[in-house]
Amino acid sequence: MAATPFPARQLSRRSVLRGGLGAFAATAAGVPLLSACGSNDSGGNAKEISFWNFYGPSDDQGPQSKWFVDTVAEWNKNNDVKVKLRYIPGKDYLNGTTLQTAFQSGQGPDIFLISPGDFLRYYNGGVLQDLGSALPDESKRDYLPGLLEARSVDGKVYGLPMEIEPLAMYYSEAAFESAGLSEADLPKTWDQTIAVAQKLTNSKRYGVMFETLPGYYQNFTWYPFMWQGDGNAIKDGKSAFDSPAAVQALKFWGDTIKNKVAPRKALGDGGGDVVSNLGSGAAAMQQSGIWAVADMRTKAKTFKYGIIPLPTPDGGSAATDLGGWAFVANSKGKNPEAAAKFIAWALGSTDAAGVERQRQWNTVVKTNLPPRKSVQQAADAKGAFADGALKKFVSEIAPTGKPEPRFPPEVYQPIADAIQACQLNAADPAKAAADAAEKIDTFLKTYQGAPIS
Repeated sequence: MAATPFPARQLSRRSVLRGGLGAFAATAAGVPLLSACGSNDSGGNAKEISFWNFYGPSDDQGPQSKWFVDTVAEWNKNNDVKVKLRYIPGKDYLNGTTLQTAFQSGQGPDIFLISPGDFLRYYNGGVLQDLGSALPDESKRDYLPGLLEARSVDGKVYGLPMEIEPLAMYYSEAAFESAGLSEADLPKTWDQTIAVAQKLTNSKRYGVMFETLPGYYQNFTWYPFMWQGDGNAIKDGKSAFDSPAAVQALKFWGDTIKNKVAPRKALGDGGGDVVSNLGSGAAAMQQSGIWAVADMRTKAKTFKYGIIPLPTPDGGSAATDLGGWAFVANSKGKNPEAAAKFIAWALGSTDAAGVERQRQWNTVVKTNLPPRKSVQQAADAKGAFADGALKKFVSEIAPTGKPEPRFPPEVYQPIADAIQACQLNAADPAKAAADAAEKIDTFLKTYQGAPIS
């Protein structure tokens, strides 16, 4: 049997099943729990169902868009209930209010994408369809430990993951060379990161870049820096955010702006867009995820770059965040059962065609770690992780991964506010962490939704 990209036992040991494997992104900041959930023709048997996503059909008609279009076309060819894609640009889907507003007005899509980080907004809002009846036991067993549990409540599966996406630090070889730096100067600590970034910064380029747009994605990219100091936002049912680990992580991100080595605003689609920032020469180092390997391969083929693990504080330990979007169905939609069947077929099929469809998504048109054992084995057989950046992601970075927390908006938002205040407004990190912890504790005293993890 081919080796998995990283041992399943490590996923289990790090309690992935309680946390959820994150999201490379998510939805808007500050939108409350859904108050007017649903969609027209609730629970019906409509012959056409909508699928909102930020991949396709896009204007550039790139490989990822084509995968979505082709997958839906294959389904529509063989099924009476047709799926219709609606493309929403990434910025609007990740950091806008399009999805939440649609649900609040009773016009939510039948199928959509969410991250574990934003799972509880929709589960607690009562709009997620149980996929269990459409998902064979063989499919469930094919997923790596914890991946389905991260999207489950009381043993019922409400989302199927399509990928696993760890975060790392990308760097430009040309930028290092022009600054007279070598591989020996690649930073391992936070202090080294700022020192090296100062040498890399000039009138046309910032030395380092982190996400500055508020949203679930920014929180997702910040959590590893808190974890590196053994910190957490919640512990034993109470807020643990008012901790030295959170304070120092808030301070580090703020110091990159304070020292003018990081930009206040990213180019393109934001802090995860390596092509528009690192690839354009606007940044010398940039935090992003494994997906950027495919982006660079497609849109910046000749650009020379490398990756390193996220730098750690003095005395800290390595950590990264593991992302991964999931398909979910709207329980109040036009045909929830058909939506569930489509999701189970698109992402959970264990026949040769289903495995190949997932291999294509995870290692050809996009670069991720496959969430299913059979797909990992198929990818290994093709040498997908044999060398280069992907090998480093598998062997060195992913094993340090932790799941993105499954937080409701009332927990996520105070953390987002603290990050923004310290990063962009030079707020006192200790006060920002204390204020956030107080808000989180107040909310937790009366919280009655699904388990937070």
